[in-house]
Amino acid sequence: MAARRTDGMKRALTVGLVVAAVLTTALTTWLGLGLHDQREADQRRQDILAAARRSALNFTSLDYRHYDRDSANVLKGATGDFKKQFAAQTEQLTELVAENRSVSRGQVLEAGIVRSDEHSARVLVVADSEVTNTAVPKGEARTYRLRLDLVQRDGRWLTSDVEFVG
Repeated sequence: MAARRTDGMKRALTVGLVVAAVLTTALTTWLGLGLHDQREADQRRQDILAAARRSALNFTSLDYRHYDRDSANVLKGATGDFKKQFAAQTEQLTELVAENRSVSRGQVLEAGIVRSDEHSARVLVVADSEVTNTAVPKGEARTYRLRLDLVQRDGRWLTSDVEFVG
């Protein structure tokens, strides 16, 4: 009788250890997946903000002496209607900035994500720029508040719309 009780206790202990091992494995897997998802979300937010900052900087930093390069930088980070509209205006803008000897040196002060998912995002950006041209040869400070819509294409975040706000 004592032998049966010992065997029963051994089986109960074995079952308890197996259940504990299964629960520990399940919990570890669940926590690991959660951590992985959190890392992916953090990386996506960093990528979105970096793309928005780069786009706003390119958009606010233009120099008549190398406007072709500067406008190409804007277009590299653009897609959709924004890219079409900017490309369509490039020839006119090239003439305008050359005529006025325009130089704008932008600086992004703040950027924050309003909303995002795996394929799109909306970001608000505050940027300053120092603008010189024939009308203000000593320069003038300008502050921009921009709303950028971004979409993910081929693993890159591209600006699909820019709107001046506020």
